[in-house]
Amino acid sequence: MIRDLLGLALGALARYRLRSMLSMLGIAIGIGSVILLTSIGEGTRLYVLDQFTQFGTNLLQINPGKAETMGIPGVLGGTTHKLSLDDAQAIERLPSIETVMPLAFGLARVEAEGRGRSVYIYGTTPAIPEVWKFRVRQGSFWPSGDPRRAHAMTVLGPTLKRELFGNDNALGRFVRIGGARFRVVGVMEPKGQLLGFDIDDGAYIPVASAMRLFNLDELQEIDVVFSSTVSVDQVVERITALLLDRHRGNEDFTITTQAAMMEVFDNVMSVITMAVGAIAAISLLVGSIGILTMMWIAVGERTGEIGLIRAIGASRSQVQTVFLVEAGALSTLGGLVGLIGGLGICAMLRGFVPGLPVHTPVLYAVLAVVVSLLTGLLSGVAPARRAAALDPIEALHTE
Repeated sequence: MIRDLLGLALGALARYRLRSMLSMLGIAIGIGSVILLTSIGEGTRLYVLDQFTQFGTNLLQINPGKAETMGIPGVLGGTTHKLSLDDAQAIERLPSIETVMPLAFGLARVEAEGRGRSVYIYGTTPAIPEVWKFRVRQGSFWPSGDPRRAHAMTVLGPTLKRELFGNDNALGRFVRIGGARFRVVGVMEPKGQLLGFDIDDGAYIPVASAMRLFNLDELQEIDVVFSSTVSVDQVVERITALLLDRHRGNEDFTITTQAAMMEVFDNVMSVITMAVGAIAAISLLVGSIGILTMMWIAVGERTGEIGLIRAIGASRSQVQTVFLVEAGALSTLGGLVGLIGGLGICAMLRGFVPGLPVHTPVLYAVLAVVVSLLTGLLSGVAPARRAAALDPIEALHTE
């Protein structure tokens, strides 16, 4: 029965190939657009997730200023209590806190061997390998100690080291950072890019040296690694209570967790998904109108055939089923064409733009075909009912 119905449907579509192809085109464009855009969106989501999780899952950062007030912590805001090294050390004494890394940074020119370039200088502590999951390839960081003490030592990123010293050994040599002289004590392992930013092209110096170099009297960030045995909400609550006490009851700081970062990103992706849905809805609407029009015309052209089928014993429901199967087959074929086209474009993008994150979930591909089938069935309801309602005697007279 099912095989016969499909045979009738495909035979009818084959008789009107050009019309069938034009009707399928709208469905194919809609499904292809959905596959392409959702593949880029899902690939971007996985890429960003990978970028964030490379720093570990139990990391949070504290910035001066209240983000909810002005949108950007510490910028254009009112009077704020500055984040200090004392704040960082007080946080480190809290229960369940494993590592705290104060951070101050800025842009400065690094010079050596007659070469120079302007890069970001990160004022940090030797805790950076534990906090940011960075590793030193050659040498080591400066010794641990009081972060208030400035040391004329630096660890270079691999890109900066290569630009300044080429393939020569940089350990023990001197560079000038912002006019101040620093000894190179280490070279970082390559880390690549973070959201398009080359984090290998920089230098790391003690946080006190950075604050002196950039004339800062506050930290720009405090990164905290907490124990995985406690929830992030507990850690945030403890840090908030501590800083409120130290800042005289003013919540003039912002604590950002990885969950909050991902929530913001998910909101952005939700907007993109809605845009994709709108594009797909327009294309599928056009395709469904095309199928409805074609099937409506087909009913008029095949009136005699319908009358003959009814005359030899076919019921109205059987006639209606035949036309619904035709509409479903037409839209499903269009969906398959769109799916293959979308996957092909995704493969081309991976080949020609290697840095573009593209990932097609299997569930999306299956749903695309299901949606195309449902679209066809809904479009075929009116023509199928019209065909089923024809009187067999009058239909045969038209023949």
